[in-house]
Formats: sequence, C-alpha cells, structure tokens
Amino acid sequence: MDYDALFRSQLDTLRNDGNYRVFAELERTTGAFPRARRYRDGKASDVTVWCSNDYLGMGQNPKVLAAMHEAIDRTGAGAGGTRNISGNTHDHVLLERELADLHGKESALLFTSGYVSNWASLATLGARLPDAVILSDALNHASMIEGIRHARCEKRLWKHNDPKDLERQLRDIAPGRPKIVAFESVYSMDGDISPIEEILDVAEKYGAMTYLDEVHAVGLYGPRGGGVAEERGLADRVTLIEGTLGKAFGVVGGYITGSAALVDFIRSFASGFIFTTSLPPAIAAGARASIAHLKVSQIERQKQREMVRKLRSRLDAMGIPHLPNPSHIVPVMVKDPVKCKMISDILLDDYGIYVQPINYPTVPKGTERLRFTPSPMHTDGDLDHLTRALSDLWSHCALSRAVA
Repeated sequence: MDYDALFRSQLDTLRNDGNYRVFAELERTTGAFPRARRYRDGKASDVTVWCSNDYLGMGQNPKVLAAMHEAIDRTGAGAGGTRNISGNTHDHVLLERELADLHGKESALLFTSGYVSNWASLATLGARLPDAVILSDALNHASMIEGIRHARCEKRLWKHNDPKDLERQLRDIAPGRPKIVAFESVYSMDGDISPIEEILDVAEKYGAMTYLDEVHAVGLYGPRGGGVAEERGLADRVTLIEGTLGKAFGVVGGYITGSAALVDFIRSFASGFIFTTSLPPAIAAGARASIAHLKVSQIERQKQREMVRKLRSRLDAMGIPHLPNPSHIVPVMVKDPVKCKMISDILLDDYGIYVQPINYPTVPKGTERLRFTPSPMHTDGDLDHLTRALSDLWSHCALSRAVA
C-alpha cells in the first residue's frame, strides 16, 4: 500500500478547500516585540506581528529574562525527568505557590502546557469519580474536548454561554452523581466572555463542581491578573481554575489550582502529569517573575486595552467587519477560506504585517477570519499601517464592508 499517496490525497483536499496551513519562519527579536525577523528563500525581512498570544509582551520583559538567565546559571538546562523520578525542583514549588496565591486557592499543579493540563485534569476527574457526568460548553477548546473524550464517562453539551440550557440538563441528572461543569472565561476565537456568575449559580444549585479554563484571561483581567473570575470577585466559588503560562505570562506551561485535596488527587492519578518530563526550572523561574510583576503592575493591561479600543474604532470607521466582544481579541471577519489566506499572504509579503488566517477546523466553515491581538507594544504608526492595508485589501478582494 502506498501510504504516502494516502497522506498526499488528504493534504490535497485541505489545499483545495483553502484550509492548508503554511507557517511563516519567524524569529522573535529580544527587546523589539512586536517586531520579528521573517526568513524566506534565504532572505530575511522585518515584520510586525499582530496575532501573538504573548498578549502583553511579557516574553520580552527584562525581569522575566533576568530570572531565566539566573535560573540557568544556578540549575542548568533541564529538570532531569518527571517529578516522580527527579522530585520537585525548588523553582517548581515556588511557582506553584505563586499560582495558588494568584487565584486564592490552597494549591496548584504545573503541567507542560495548557493543552495537557486540560486534557489530563478533565480525563482524570471524569474517569476516577464514580458514575461522573461532564457538562461541557458547546464551544470549549479542543484540549477540553480531548480530555472529556478520554474520561470515557457520560458527556453532555450545553448551548454556548447559556445557563438556562445548563440548568435544563443538570435537572435531569440524578442528585447523587458527581457532576462537572466545564467552561471557559474568554473564548479565543470569538472573544466573548462567559456569564460566570450565572453558571456558578446553576452549578451550585445542583451540587456540581465547576471547572473554569482561564487560559485567555490570566494576566489580562482582574486587579492582579487572576482572570475574569478574579475581576468579578468569583474565584472563591470556582472549584478548579485552569490556566496557562504561555500566553499573557509570556513563557510556556499549564497549571490547575484548587483545594489541596483536589490538586493532590490530580497529581496522584493524572497520567499527563505523572509520565511527562517536568518544565525546566528556568521556565518556572521566568513564569514566576512574570506573574509577580503582573500582580502589581497595571501598565501593560492599560496600554493593551487602549490599543484594542483604537483598533476597533479604526475598523469601524473604515467599515471593516469585526465581531463585537468585550475582550482583547479582535476577530476581523472574512468568511471565505481562500480570500482569508490570500489577504494574510499579501499582508505578510507586501506590507510586512503578520496575522495568521483562522480557517476550518479551528472555526466553522463560513466564519473564516483574521484574529488580531493588539499589544501594549504596538504603536499608533503600526495601527495606521495595518488599517490602511486592510482597507486596501478589502477593496481589492471585493469584500463587503460593515455599515457604521
């Protein structure tokens, strides 16, 4: 059998549908974010990145870099293995204390990524709690879906951000069964924010534990960057808060926070924690420095929100359609996979603007978009250049404009 022919056939289908993904070769430049170097055909050029999940530019923050350098000099490169083999490094322990404090919880546990923390935690809860049922928001992230699938327990989907539909489904479940309500605070593709208080009210009414993914909110919302739950004074009511170190905190890794018993339960039974080499101590040190800084500094959040406001205002003035939402994510709607990729390519090749096209399966067909995440480091000049380019391309591609 010609396996390569089977592979090529499915790749050709992706190309024909306009959903084949091509990744630009970029190099971040220390101290120059959001600038980067692009390499193509043996040549290098400067580009401005408009779609980074390093939302606040903390991956370039001098405090973070200094902490990582110090940790490398002190401990070396790697962690030496899983924590079951190599033990808890001091930097892991300090970071978990920092994270528990950030969310006002008794304990925290580190994972190698936010994807793994969701997958491992939900799979463990669903599999180990007898006769459990997980109730998942219909638009939850792929990592949550994968975790729930591996739990092999009963799963129910409730309509996106709809507490009434959640209550309808909880009402039908026997009172004595363990119930886990899994949802996100900020949804990364549409940028909408969940009605956390109403969801908690319903979950508590029916004795369900709550699992809140704050991946796209930690560092950005709340007086200390604890996420939307902190901002709304609700963190103490959430059973488990999950987050990442790889977005607004600018490093890499995932984590959960909760009661000491809950976190110890996940630590003891989650294969995604037990059998994976732990994060290097230098990563943990950098993340701790980033979290500590954002607990007290408001400058990055304030500047970012101002840049988001300016971008939305410019798009409105030019009639460039974007989804209205209360978050930092600005989805510019193209609604055509071929044109979405074409606009992305032209922006990169002709204007030095890097923004990835978001096509199926990340978003449903017919909702293709360019996902912009303005940072505190973007300038008004960057904004002028971007919006002029988008206006030119909107006309070039004969795309409809929004009515002001």
